[in-house]
Amino acid sequence: MSEHTFDFDVLVLGSGPGGQKAAIAAAKLGKRVGLVERRTMIGGVCINTGTIPSKTLREAVVFLTGLNQRELYGQSYQVKEDITITDLTARTQHVVGREVDVIRAQLARNRVTLLPGLGRFTDPHTIVVDDGSGSGRSVTADKIVIATGTRPARPDTVAFDERTIIDSDGILSLERVPRSMIVVGAGVIGIEYASMFAALGTKVTVVERRPRMLEFCDTEVVEALKYHLRDLAVTFRFGETVASVQQYDHGAVTVLESGKKIPAETVMYSAGRQGMTEGLDLEKAGLAADKRGRIKVDGHFRTEQPHIYAVGDVIGFPALAATSMEQGRLAAHHACGEPVHEMTELQPIGIYTIPEISYIGRTEDELTEAKIPFEVGISRYRELARGQIIGDSYGVLKLLVSPEDRKLLGVHVFGTNATELVHIGQTVMGCGGTVDYLVDAVFNYPTLAESYKVAALDATNKMRQIAMLTD
Repeated sequence: MSEHTFDFDVLVLGSGPGGQKAAIAAAKLGKRVGLVERRTMIGGVCINTGTIPSKTLREAVVFLTGLNQRELYGQSYQVKEDITITDLTARTQHVVGREVDVIRAQLARNRVTLLPGLGRFTDPHTIVVDDGSGSGRSVTADKIVIATGTRPARPDTVAFDERTIIDSDGILSLERVPRSMIVVGAGVIGIEYASMFAALGTKVTVVERRPRMLEFCDTEVVEALKYHLRDLAVTFRFGETVASVQQYDHGAVTVLESGKKIPAETVMYSAGRQGMTEGLDLEKAGLAADKRGRIKVDGHFRTEQPHIYAVGDVIGFPALAATSMEQGRLAAHHACGEPVHEMTELQPIGIYTIPEISYIGRTEDELTEAKIPFEVGISRYRELARGQIIGDSYGVLKLLVSPEDRKLLGVHVFGTNATELVHIGQTVMGCGGTVDYLVDAVFNYPTLAESYKVAALDATNKMRQIAMLTD
């Protein structure tokens, strides 16, 4: 098929973070771009059921419960009593609606053709778009980007009923705030929702087959989070596996393999994500997905068919909205023959628990295992004026510093605005800066950003003491 016979230069399947950025990047390079997406899912899972709704829900919980103000006004303080699901979802629906409008406007402004419906391959260059009317529209493209995202994985042995037994998508459809909840799985999504509902007063039990949660995070930070969640009456059952869930009229009883039985009004499964590739007919394009629905790609995000790319959660780790956006942009540039830098390895991780966790770089455990020497610099929010003003006495920022070249090896933040603060460390690390830059920098006062200077001074003082003893 010659180039001039294609309907589009680039066709993108999915309008989530990766798909959006791929489509807009290609359009800005002067290409004819089409984007396939269901009418009700503009913005993908990220906007409609995942990242944006869950983070908006978190903000509503934090505000309405007055949780962050109790240090100042007492443990009984809250903005609203008897918080309802309607109180929480009203804010979520508003934000989702505004975000969908923004995305539509961006696509229209960049002349991206929106093709409503679900796409599937009929050959490596042809997609049939089914809009639900029964008659699919066939379109062709020179280059194709798969950005169909993921959905919550559902174990075959569990009878989900969307009321008592739900997955993370079902949270937004709850009729009321449950008095008790079991969260199966202590990954990022499970712990985020566990912390939100615990803040609302729900008695939460977390069941996890592994010996600890968030194993990729700094151990001290995870321990601090567990302390705060236990303070909100969260119970942890580590090293436990769910054998069955028995449903009743007003709840369910979760039976563990150890024999324990745990009653709760709601059971939420957080068992990972499944790539949404089953309806793509990948085999007709000469492609295949693994058992988790993920597609294998190379360093340029090309699949085994060089003209077909895949980006975002559908390719697996790290499966973050932020990295998906960059993958989409890089894939589009490569597909259009535009030179571009490769994706940096320095990517921040943000976990929107209550309180927040964010980090970049390596952990103490990783450095110790690799036999890489490091010094630790600590700053505690309670020692900062800003920490006292906002009532955060538990927050902490930790710098891991190389004593050899004084560069930052890792930054770990726990507490208010952790996901914002981490980017200062990211910038210093990305530019090859040293801890001395943070020592010499002047930060606004009072701010939480000042914690970088305090932690940097702590680390350099420790390194100075070692130097004095060994000289």
